[in-house]
Amino acid sequence: PLLARLGGVSLPPPGGDVIGRRRIDTHLLAFEAMGAKVDVNLTRHRIEITAPGGLHPQDIFLDEASVTATENALMAATLTSGETILRNAASEPHVQNLCRMLIGMGAEIEGVGTNTLRIVGRERLHGGEFEIGPDLLEVGSFLGLSAVTPGEIRIKDVRPDELRMVLHVFRDRLGVNCWLEETDGGYDLVVGSEQRLRVEMDVGGAVPKIDDGPWPHFPPDLLSIALVVATQAEGTVLVHEKMFESRLFFVDKLINMGARIVLCDPHRAVVVGPSRLYGQSMSSPDIRAGMALVIAALAAQGSSVIANVRQIDRGYENLEGKLQALGAAIERTTIPPRAIS
Repeated sequence: PLLARLGGVSLPPPGGDVIGRRRIDTHLLAFEAMGAKVDVNLTRHRIEITAPGGLHPQDIFLDEASVTATENALMAATLTSGETILRNAASEPHVQNLCRMLIGMGAEIEGVGTNTLRIVGRERLHGGEFEIGPDLLEVGSFLGLSAVTPGEIRIKDVRPDELRMVLHVFRDRLGVNCWLEETDGGYDLVVGSEQRLRVEMDVGGAVPKIDDGPWPHFPPDLLSIALVVATQAEGTVLVHEKMFESRLFFVDKLINMGARIVLCDPHRAVVVGPSRLYGQSMSSPDIRAGMALVIAALAAQGSSVIANVRQIDRGYENLEGKLQALGAAIERTTIPPRAIS
């Protein structure tokens, strides 16, 4: 929106999770297609994007179904006069939420929830009120947490249509005892107190695979969580990370805790369960691996220390407060960095 409103933007190269090569080319190519000039200066560590004459509507095919590239192009298009078409657009629930919010602010968008979005731009949008829906990734994380720790958890006000693939993996593949309950206001997800985690084998006894992909496939951000649950399930499963080549590198920390995992290559790991886990000192490499390590630590015998928790904070608000409310013995503290490996 800054580019569309102000005609230019200057920013440093992005950072974030260390989960592999995270290209921003799709963002830049979309802006260039709309008439912007992009200057990447690696010497000064700056990216300059300018559109002094304004952006122009275009029929754009995104070279990958990137969530954030779709959102960036979508927001720019809403303030660009004329009809812009985004093909191969991401359609994750949070993209759909953004579309609905923009529509509520006066934008004209067709194709919400599909991979083709048609946007008729306006000179300006107006204010509005929008209620953010439940976070699919936080729901899946607490589902995994409850599966490997004692007690029953009720996650309120979930959206069943967003959980189909999540439930398929956790319930049907890994044997998590969970179910949806209809309430007066919608649906709750209940994770039972009695769990008999067991990997459901493929036909003929073949080792099953859990893999990720763009919506509506299993979310890549929950693959780390599913992997930890697999360490506590009876049986063998192949975890295949198709989208990021470094996301699975955190499994060495689980191996140090006692998990039986074979890292076949940067994209695949074989998990043999169940394994008894033991507390360790470790550091969070990214948001989801950090949450996965928290779950593993709560399932483990003994105490664990997890450093670099600011990574986890980026994806989970007041995590220790929520876990303490559930009865977890967890606290935030300050320790010397050299004490953590």
